[in-house]
This record gives sequence, C-alpha cells and structure tokens, in this order.
Amino acid sequence: MSAIAERLRSARNGGARPHQLALTALARVGYGARGFVYLSAGALTLLAATDRIGGAVGSSGAAGWLAEQPFGRVWLMLLGYGLWAFVLWRIVQAVFDADNEGSDLKGWATRVGQGLSALFYGLLASTVFEYLDESGTGERGSADVAENQQKAAEVLALPFGELLLIGVGVVILGVGIGNIVRAFREDFAEELSCSPQVCRRVTPLARAGYAARGFAYLPLAVFVILAGLHARAREVTDFSGALDALESQPGGSWMLGLTAVGLMAFGAFAFVEARWRRIRPPRDLNPLN
Repeated sequence: MSAIAERLRSARNGGARPHQLALTALARVGYGARGFVYLSAGALTLLAATDRIGGAVGSSGAAGWLAEQPFGRVWLMLLGYGLWAFVLWRIVQAVFDADNEGSDLKGWATRVGQGLSALFYGLLASTVFEYLDESGTGERGSADVAENQQKAAEVLALPFGELLLIGVGVVILGVGIGNIVRAFREDFAEELSCSPQVCRRVTPLARAGYAARGFAYLPLAVFVILAGLHARAREVTDFSGALDALESQPGGSWMLGLTAVGLMAFGAFAFVEARWRRIRPPRDLNPLN
C-alpha cells in the first residue's frame, strides 16, 4: 500500500525527488529576490538621474534604502534569505551542471561564471544582513567604499600588487563586456517554459537588462584598473560611486537614466525567470556523475 502511495506521489510530482522540489522552490525564490534587488536599484538610480535623490545606488544600496522603510528589518531578512537561496541554486548549477552546460570549454566557462555569481550574491546577502545591525545609521554607503579601498590597499601591498589589482579590474571589465555580448547573442526564450507570445514579449527585457548591467560594470572596472596603474587604493570606489562618476560626464544624466531603466528591465526579467524559467535540479547530488 505504501509503495502505491509513493508511486502516486511520484506521478503527481512528475517523478521529482524531494530534494529536486526543494531546489526548484529555492531557485524560484532566489530569482525573485534578485529581481527585487535590481528593480529597486534601477528605480533609485532613475530617481538620482532625475535629481530626485542625491546619488545613484548599486545593488547593496537598494538594501540600504529598504532598511529605512517601514518594517525594514522584516523585508531585509526576507531579501537576505531569498538571496542565500539564489546562492545555493547558483552553486548547484556550477557544481552539478544543473543546466547541462557540459564539460567542454564553453560549458566550463559558463559554470565558472555561475560560481562567481554565487560568490557575488553571497557577498550581497551578507551585506543585507549587515544592514540589520546598521539600519538607521546611514553610514553603510561610505563604509562600502572604505572597505573596498582597504581591500585594494591590501592587494597593492602584495608582491606584484599593482598587476593583481589591474587583473581584478580586467575581470570586472570582462564581466561587463560578457553581459553586453550576452544581451545580443543569447536566446533567452530557450530557458523559459512560457508560451511563444509571452516569450516574445519578455525577451526584450532580458536584452535591455543584460546590456545595462554590463554597461554599468565598465566605469567600476576603469576605476580599479586605474588604481592598479597608479598604485593608489583611494581611486577604488563601489558600484554606486562608479554610477555617480558616469553621471558627472557630459550627457551623464541621460546615460545614467538609460542604465537605470535597463537595470529595472533586468529586475523585471528576473521575476519572469522566477515564474517561467526551466529549473532542472539534478536527480543525484553527486558532482562526479
């Protein structure tokens, strides 16, 4: 009798194992959390571009804004746990090849990128929880820049530190260019399980979002590379500082506004992924298989 019940449950779940159902739920929550971060960051950056608020914000700045809202601590906890769910899913993608990228050069490059993404969102999730201790102080933005400059100084103090810091900047530059290339070459509808009509409507969000996110990385990369070339850690800034520098250029408000709209599009597409992305958790959690 129990065997029959188990088969019925398996059929009802499409044959999915419990850990697959759990990972699917975590992935969808994670994509939703990522969408909230970028949608908020884009909206706040758009307000900065139109001189409604003082300056642009990055992904961590959006968490700082959330901390100042009613029930901010509750929202921060939900956002932080959602980001950790996304980190776990990124690790599953990278280690267990959940998206069937394969073991050729392109596949490994994609999986390394997913691993780096897990690291980035892990740091972001940690920052979100730091706001729980610092909410209301208004000091986190300057602290982020100071921490980045301290880390840059530690890198410069190492043997060949200038080259290492330049290398970090080149990696950031590569991430930005990679996002821009992906915006024009990727078939985003391939990973969605929505109808052709819906896929046609949401794909432009992905293209605009990845292009804007890639473009936003470029000023930050330039700052880090220049810091390495000049051996001056104080030239390093954070994501929001790089966007502020972009705004100070001729026509910068327009460029910042377009970047902000693109970041909002990226956030909106993350919500689309939370709803329709094909989630393929591995049946066997053995990275050697």
